[in-house]
Amino acid sequence: MPRPDDNATDGLLLDELRAVGALKDGHFLLSSGRHAGRYVEKFDLLRRPSATERVCRGFAGRFRGERIDVVVGPTTGGVILAFEVGRQLGVDAAYAERRADGAAGREFRRGTTFAAGARVLVVDDILTTGGSVRETLAALDGHGVEVAAVAVLVDRSGGRVAFGAPLVALATLDVPTYEPSECPLCADGVTLVKPGTTAVV
Repeated sequence: MPRPDDNATDGLLLDELRAVGALKDGHFLLSSGRHAGRYVEKFDLLRRPSATERVCRGFAGRFRGERIDVVVGPTTGGVILAFEVGRQLGVDAAYAERRADGAAGREFRRGTTFAAGARVLVVDDILTTGGSVRETLAALDGHGVEVAAVAVLVDRSGGRVAFGAPLVALATLDVPTYEPSECPLCADGVTLVKPGTTAVV
């Protein structure tokens, strides 16, 4: 059952995330240093091909009626989503990788090219600050493509991030985060865990 703070239209994806253990409640240390009581571990979904195929139907269904020529995703999780959405739409996929020279940003390598005027759908997994999507959009500059939309599995920003292109989220979560000194979960003595590890902080 969706929680009271879940939008009804988000229910199917959120139920899928819960079913594979990707939507977690607890006390989490985020990469920003802030704390949160909820976390989406994308790889609990992405390591399950059948579940990933099912959730990507949400992207494919939304964009099948539009002319999409290429689906693009940033490393790492966006690669898996771009491949699967491209497969379902019957179009190519491309991947925005970290720059080979170690500089900030992303680039398209390994012989990736785009036809002039190609309509590109950018997909990613969890939207928080939008950094990986912005880097992907910057990498597309100069390739002569049109960005049709940005689509994400979960918008964790609460709808506060914009890219200058239509944003489609299969689910939206507004997850409060706290400075450690103001964290109510710390005050309640809830064990703090760093996501992606088994470490108790």
